[in-house]
Amino acid sequence: MIFASRAVAALTSVAFVLASCGGGGGGSTPTPTPTPTPSQTPVYAVPAQEVLTTADVQKILAQTIEEATARGKPAVIAIVDRPGNVLAVFRMNGAPTTLAVRTTNRTVKPTDVEGLVVPGTADANPLVAAAIAKAITGDYLSSGGNAFSTRTASFIVQEHFPAGNNMLPGGPLFGVQFSQLPCSDFNQRYMAAGGTGAFIGPKRSPLGLAADPGGFPIYKNGVAVGGIGVMSDGLYGFDSNIDDVDKDDDEIIALAGLTGFEAPEAIRGNNIQAVVQLRYSDAQPSDIKSNPANARAFSALNGSVGTLVSVNGYYAQGTTPTILAGTAYGTEASGIRAATAAERASGVAIDNPDAFIFTDGSGNPRYPIRAGTDGADNPAPLTAAEVKALLEEAFKIMSRARAQIRKPLDSRAQVTMAVVDTHGSILGMDRSPDAPIFGSDVSIQKARTATFFSGTHAAGDLLGNPSPDVQSFVQKVRTFLNDPTALTGKVAFADRSGGNLSRPFFPDGEVGQPNGPLSRPFNEWSPFSTGLQSALIFSNLAQHLGFVLGASAVDTRQRCTFGPDVAGKAQNRLQNGIQIFPGSVPIYRGNTLIGGLGVSGDGIDQDDMISFLGVHNGGARIGGIGNAPTAIRADQIVVAIGAGVRLRYVNCPFAPFLDTSDQDVCGGK
Repeated sequence: MIFASRAVAALTSVAFVLASCGGGGGGSTPTPTPTPTPSQTPVYAVPAQEVLTTADVQKILAQTIEEATARGKPAVIAIVDRPGNVLAVFRMNGAPTTLAVRTTNRTVKPTDVEGLVVPGTADANPLVAAAIAKAITGDYLSSGGNAFSTRTASFIVQEHFPAGNNMLPGGPLFGVQFSQLPCSDFNQRYMAAGGTGAFIGPKRSPLGLAADPGGFPIYKNGVAVGGIGVMSDGLYGFDSNIDDVDKDDDEIIALAGLTGFEAPEAIRGNNIQAVVQLRYSDAQPSDIKSNPANARAFSALNGSVGTLVSVNGYYAQGTTPTILAGTAYGTEASGIRAATAAERASGVAIDNPDAFIFTDGSGNPRYPIRAGTDGADNPAPLTAAEVKALLEEAFKIMSRARAQIRKPLDSRAQVTMAVVDTHGSILGMDRSPDAPIFGSDVSIQKARTATFFSGTHAAGDLLGNPSPDVQSFVQKVRTFLNDPTALTGKVAFADRSGGNLSRPFFPDGEVGQPNGPLSRPFNEWSPFSTGLQSALIFSNLAQHLGFVLGASAVDTRQRCTFGPDVAGKAQNRLQNGIQIFPGSVPIYRGNTLIGGLGVSGDGIDQDDMISFLGVHNGGARIGGIGNAPTAIRADQIVVAIGAGVRLRYVNCPFAPFLDTSDQDVCGGK
């Protein structure tokens, strides 16, 4: 295989306001109160265990292939089940063989992922990576209460929200595209059928989450069961112009394939308001040229117009490709299920009947609640009882909160939450039954990010990275904040704070202003090259693409970033990358950082509130722990731009609860 010169190198090697909700008094050691008795009455409905059969997958593939044929756009098509297992990858004869990751709406100086060109061959086609990423995106961003597509993803990850030169802040999920990474230590890797835990999820994605139209969730009898991704043009981009209606071949082809498996109309992204109405699809049934009802049988198409193809690390590796049936979400085999009464009673999981946990597929929790592992350099690590209290109190806040991105209106929020110690080790994870799956990996990213940037090792770990690009961000932060000792543990950074510093305009959205120090300058910025976030994992991504295409026999390791290991451990503090949109806070014992709580799944302000109040209430319940002391929170930093711009810490929603009319729920805490 011959790679272009850059591919060879790659594959081998609203403005901030002046006050912050969450400021004020309170300190980090709230007054203890008696431990409340958790409710034993479930408040969430559990999704039905629908599943894609092999006949379903064949039907979807046949309908998709027929539309691609009718349009003269030979494509690569991928289908995944709800946990993220790849059930089929089909390559049509004549499909493009070069993948280009590129911004098309403006001239951008290529940096890390932006501008990456990956040539291939018919037998080693890089479009398979993009098709799988699109399918996982449609699947993982959706739930029983919301259906999001890759076009929806495009809408919420750009430098403005809504997209366009409008002086508004970045998208609410700005940066989420760099989650579900192929190097993540959380997301599972492909195993041959029959192996223990072969079908447990969540699974990784070859390119993270996609913003290129052509990826949709798949529903069966109204239940989310998987996703489909289509690539027919070789360009992996995003929709930069929301003022027009596209006729995108990938999106129309995928829409035809979904006939009979569409998302319920009421929960599609275009029916969900997040300040503005979101986008779901520009394609309409009237755009479909073929007749899905008359699609030929898959057996008549396989081997004639194209063929099933294996994909290293994802599907049929080392075997003859065959269509697989899906695994039902909520079962032990899926790796995501309800916690048992015994697990709740024993303290392995939180004591709440609605709690779902991650398992190994053989009956065992992957992340039983445990104490901190960082005793070697933390004088008072989190105890297991403290971790349990934090998760339980956050879970209660979630179950009282009004959802932001779910239908019907006034549904309860649904999220995944994770607690980590100062080494980044996961001490416990829980989720509600129908939380979007993408939030699982993201909640850990958020918890680790807040803990990392609040810790004494942040500057040293970045300077210890072998990439000069990564190293350079330390001085950029110190210059921007006019603090030569920044990133050494003096300041508590929530994810919202780090996100402020990661925008291509500072203050956020104000065109013509300089970039934040963790971002690329705007002439180098794109959703594919965000700054430190993308620089940290670019080598992992490049290594992995080489493995997928067979250019390398060795996959990227199952741990993102190349920062130095924690002393005495084979791990670093950012094992699944960083995240740069809100939803986490660091945890303190007095003035000492001891960990972080990350939350993801149902609106960034809700995520902020659940993490912030979860830590506050957990500390009030058990004593001795809490949020960062007010004096060291990042919202005390005023950046010298104009009259001065104050960073944010958390931003809690107004009147967020379903059971009270309380308004300023985070103020004074």
